Amino acid sequence: MTKYLLAIAFLFCLSNVDAQTGSLEATKKSYSAPSRDYVMIQIGTEKWTNVPDSIVTTSLGRVFNAYLCYDFPIAKSNFSFAAGVGIGTSNIYFKNQVLDISDTTPAIKFLPETNPSYKKYKLTTAYVEAPFELRYFANKENRNVGFKAAIGLRVGALISSHTKGKYTLNSKPIVDKVVTKRYIETWRYAATLRLGYGNFSVYGAYNISNLFRANSGPENIRPFQLGVCLTGL
Repeated sequence: MTKYLLAIAFLFCLSNVDAQTGSLEATKKSYSAPSRDYVMIQIGTEKWTNVPDSIVTTSLGRVFNAYLCYDFPIAKSNFSFAAGVGIGTSNIYFKNQVLDISDTTPAIKFLPETNPSYKKYKLTTAYVEAPFELRYFANKENRNVGFKAAIGLRVGALISSHTKGKYTLNSKPIVDKVVTKRYIETWRYAATLRLGYGNFSVYGAYNISNLFRANSGPENIRPFQLGVCLTGL
């Protein structure tokens, strides 16, 4: 009888140890792989500051940014540092106005629209960018929930710049497109801020560098962006 009792007690202890081990492993799993916000996708609007009266833009430009980031936790705190790479694009639309950016002119010119009459006319820029952020997570064990905040700097190199206008001729759609990087600054730098909860946040970015090169366009025009950001993985 004693042997049976000892055997039952041994099995009970063994099962209890296994249960505790399984519970501990499950707990470790829930803490070992938190979201690092590797992916950032931003959709927003862009406007220009310090715009002279000779330039007439529509109320809202369009922005799409996409980045892959790597997150470095700072010790066991709620803070981390992140760096990444991606693409930033923006479209600024003009009202009854066109841009003369042919390579024969020394500076970009903003001219009244004459003929043709465009349905849409825009300036598009695209940059390869490296975002750097100091991040705060209220819930460091599960970053997919809880308050998040990030402040940082974005460094971009111009890869494309063009104007594009659409109009109709003899009931057929026509597109005018001029591609040149001559008048846009090669590098741009922007201060950034993000605030949100879980995988969603709002973001802002303000250029601390000029949009146009010196003597190639209006001085001190600095774009700023406002929009929403989706993060995860």
